[in-house]
Amino acid sequence: MPLFRRSARSSAEPARPRPERQRPTPIPRDIKVLVAAAFVIALGYGLVAPVLPQFAASFDVGVAAASIIVSVFAFTRLIFAPAGGALVGRWGERRVYLTGLLIVAASTGACALAQGYWQLLLFRGLGGLGSTMFTVSATALILRLAPPDSRGRVSGLYASTFLMGGILGPVVGGLLAGLGLRVPFVVYAVALLVAAAVVAVMLKKPERSSADGTDSPIQPMPLGEAMKDPGYRAAIASAFANGWATFGVRMSLIPLFAGAVLGAGPETAGLALAVFAVGNALALTFSGKLSDTLGRRPLVISGLAVAGLAIAAIGFTDSVPVFVAVSVIAGFGSGLLGPAQQAAVADIIGNQRSGGKVLAVFQMSTDAGAIVGPVLAGALADRLDYGWAFAVTGCVTIIAALFWLFFGRETLPVQQSEPSADESRP
Repeated sequence: MPLFRRSARSSAEPARPRPERQRPTPIPRDIKVLVAAAFVIALGYGLVAPVLPQFAASFDVGVAAASIIVSVFAFTRLIFAPAGGALVGRWGERRVYLTGLLIVAASTGACALAQGYWQLLLFRGLGGLGSTMFTVSATALILRLAPPDSRGRVSGLYASTFLMGGILGPVVGGLLAGLGLRVPFVVYAVALLVAAAVVAVMLKKPERSSADGTDSPIQPMPLGEAMKDPGYRAAIASAFANGWATFGVRMSLIPLFAGAVLGAGPETAGLALAVFAVGNALALTFSGKLSDTLGRRPLVISGLAVAGLAIAAIGFTDSVPVFVAVSVIAGFGSGLLGPAQQAAVADIIGNQRSGGKVLAVFQMSTDAGAIVGPVLAGALADRLDYGWAFAVTGCVTIIAALFWLFFGRETLPVQQSEPSADESRP
């Protein structure tokens, strides 16, 4: 029997399919449209980020109140995420995406016209609502349209685009701030309107509509089904850890650590954040493609381990060069993690269903970590020292890696090899 199979396989094996399997499937045009829009969105977010605390402080409020203006955006995203996921299932990704962009454009334009602190707080909070809508819907659409053999590559491309926009945005925003603190908000609002118009024209509508008249052509994946998958549960754990360390503690404690422990100025903190992005960008150049061949699980575990150990080491640095070097390594680990983690969730959802609620919970885990992490780590820094704060943050990330190692599963679809010879014969 083995000889029969081997000879049948060799005789039925054409020369043509082999290079086709080795060559990644081309990225669909709709994904390229969403990636271009993502660059505009990230660039605009970076425009307002440097001036937002100063703009809030211009209404004669303290540091705490000015900081709340920054955190209310993430808080609103977290609270509204379940509703955003439900809307994707009801309305479809395209409609929710465009609506979210328009809401953020309107709220950003309103921020430029705010005449008081509470108006600014309200308008910024509404922007978080719209951000949840277009983030969940864009991720759902991109992951559903991505070819199974290119999900890591697509996730890496999307992350790289956001990173590039996030790096360039503050530079441009700082230049625009010289024209007035309200100008970056106006520019961002106009940019969002342009992005919405481009997406509305170039993004294809679904081929068929559902029975209730919405534009969603496929059924959503039930959240309960996803929660039964060990790969999804592991992704939730790693998303929380990544939010805690990368989006929370990194942004809140590293600037304070640079000043309090290293005796360095804000320029050193800014340098550490910048080189983190450099390390992230280096890993993103290959991590997505590697996850499409080697698998999601090895990249996620490696990324969590590298990032966790590097972030834990930050609290024990006593010189600026070492501090900067460890920040590069932490960024590199985050770049290994991101595309593989997102591609794993896409593998679980598949191309035949919408993942609105599933992706909303995944996003909530990241946002929850970004909110809880700075609070608990900051309390540790106050009561003990920064070493404990960064060590605990590193431990949270390492625990997520261990969760993937012992409880997570490999989600990369198994490549079908020569099915015709073995399956067509009795």
